Order: sequence, then structure tokens, then C-alpha cells
Amino acid sequence: MARNLTFGQIRAGLQSYTGESSDFMLNENISTNFPRASKPASVLIPLVSKSDGIMVTFTRRASHLKYHAGQISFPGGKQEDGDVDSLATALREAREEINLDPSQVEILGQCPCHETVTDFRITPYVGKVSPQFAPLAQIEEVAEIFDVALDFLMNMDNYRIESVMRDGRKYRYIGLNYHGYHIWGATARILYGLTNHLNEQCN
Repeated sequence: MARNLTFGQIRAGLQSYTGESSDFMLNENISTNFPRASKPASVLIPLVSKSDGIMVTFTRRASHLKYHAGQISFPGGKQEDGDVDSLATALREAREEINLDPSQVEILGQCPCHETVTDFRITPYVGKVSPQFAPLAQIEEVAEIFDVALDFLMNMDNYRIESVMRDGRKYRYIGLNYHGYHIWGATARILYGLTNHLNEQCN
């Protein structure tokens, strides 16, 4: 496991990170032909340097939302007509959801697009966030903001395959637990792909 990564190592590792990612990839009975999702969306994976190392900022979505209510996620959402590109979507959503000004973000790179069972095609961006950033939740969409140590997420032993019944079919997905938070689904899959790639590149 690569530990105590620097932002420079993360940037370099992202340059070679290509491929495909999908909620369907652990399920052999579901087609994994790409592309299959039609709703463009973006997320920002915020990295903040703190006294105990690099932390990753997550949100817990409000319980009344139409999609992924109550789940742990990165700041982000669907692309809107006024967004010039997918990065603009990620930065706009991060500003709306956690009060992160785009001037406080340095984009280090992006991960492969991820397709969800809810028909979203998500473009994840990784950003180095200013230590002066003061998170503030938009209560209409975000119930909570919290950080997880990057070193914890880099430990592949913390990930496991879980399952749930969906429309009468057993569906498998990546999941992990962190101090009472259950991170799963698209967020965990994006994390798993990113941290696995960085471990391979930085060991």
C-alpha cells in the first residue's frame, strides 16, 4: 500500500489513469457495453492537506433527494445547460453543496467516467483544495460534510464486495465502512478504481 502520497504523486498517477468504470462491472449477468448511461454528471473528489495528512471530503446526501438519498457521495450532480463542460459542472456543484469557491481548487486530473444503474455517466475530477477552505453544507441537498484520511482509502483491505437485491436480481457492488459511515455504490467504485491505480503507480 502506498502511504503518505504527495499531491505531485497523485497528479502524476492520474495522467496514466484511463479505462472504464461502471456499477455493472461486478455483475456478469448484466451487459457492460459502454457507453450505456445517458445523463451526464460530474463530481469533485476534494483533497485537503491537514495536520494528519491528506484528507478526502465527502458529503452525506439529504434524505429527501430523488437520487441516492442519504448516501455518502462526493460533491457533484447532473450537468446543466449553463455548464460549459463537465469540469464546470463539478466546480459549480461543489460551490453549491459545500461552499467551495473554484478559486480554492487546483485540479490534479480526472478519473475514467463512471456509469451508474440510475443512468448517470459521471466524470470524476480530483482537486487539491486550499487549507483555508471552510465547508458549509447546503441544507437542501447535503445533510453532513466529513473527511476521511486518504491513507485509509489507499488500504485496499478496507474494501469488500457486498450485495443487494434489486428488481428481483442480486446486484454486487464495492463497499467500505469508516467510523459509522457506509460508503458504497458509485462513490466506492470510483474510490476503489482511483486508489488501486495510485497504489500500482506509486509502489
